[in-house]
Amino acid sequence: MRIAAIVAAAYLFAGTGFSQNASDPWKALRFLIGTWEAKTQGGSAGSASSGTYSFQLELRGHILARHSSNAACRGPADFDCEHGDLLYVYQDAPGQAYKAIYFDNEGHVIHYDVSTPSATSVVFLSNQYRLSYELKGTTMSARFQVRAPGQAEFVSYLEWSGGRK
Repeated sequence: MRIAAIVAAAYLFAGTGFSQNASDPWKALRFLIGTWEAKTQGGSAGSASSGTYSFQLELRGHILARHSSNAACRGPADFDCEHGDLLYVYQDAPGQAYKAIYFDNEGHVIHYDVSTPSATSVVFLSNQYRLSYELKGTTMSARFQVRAPGQAEFVSYLEWSGGRK
């Protein structure tokens, strides 16, 4: 009886993809892990800023968290140079698609679906926002884009890039 239960459990886990991801559920996002420099170079925000951000596994490896800090910032009067935010990436259950939730000091909360179009890129997508990271060589490039209500296209609000610290 006990052997039958073990065989049944193994069959169920194999069917959910758990066995494929059990060794490293973060394999597709590992290229993000570390501390990165960030220097803005475009987007409609009209700001010039620099700082760092880091992606680290937290809560015993169940969450991938992004924390950021600003070192210098210049922008228009309506741009928040004291901006602070958190991004948490997670899976509802082992083997399921990644999801993310974003919080900032302006009160924004964004729920993202997460995809990995290549081994060195990730896209966080909601109805109104798209956040993308791509590692090219030793440089991480990122874009935060906004889609206005009723519009089909996303427009870059802020773009940044930098190397690993």
